[in-house]
Amino acid sequence: EAAAAAMQAHPQVAGVQQQGFAALGNVCSGTNAAGIARKQRAAGAGAIEAAAAAMQAHPQVAGVQQQGFAALGNVCSGTNAAGIARKQRAAGAGAIEAAAAAM
Repeated sequence: EAAAAAMQAHPQVAGVQQQGFAALGNVCSGTNAAGIARKQRAAGAGAIEAAAAAMQAHPQVAGVQQQGFAALGNVCSGTNAAGIARKQRAAGAGAIEAAAAAM
């Protein structure tokens, strides 16, 4: 929640976005029940939308893009209904377009 809040509070500061992504990627790793709960908690805190917005705001900052891909991959992983909903949420927030623009 703190990482997502920092990213939302400082959307134009690439360093905050990159470090926020690093924190989210680490916190949201894992496929056990605790890992899945952390993914849901991050999503509930707005991490998916903050990630898509950061990737769109900093398309030429390689570190933001790299960490953003990793964080979104962790937060959106899962094949259960909640994982699929997180993926759909990322798509709706513009993550696909942000990823394509970064390539």
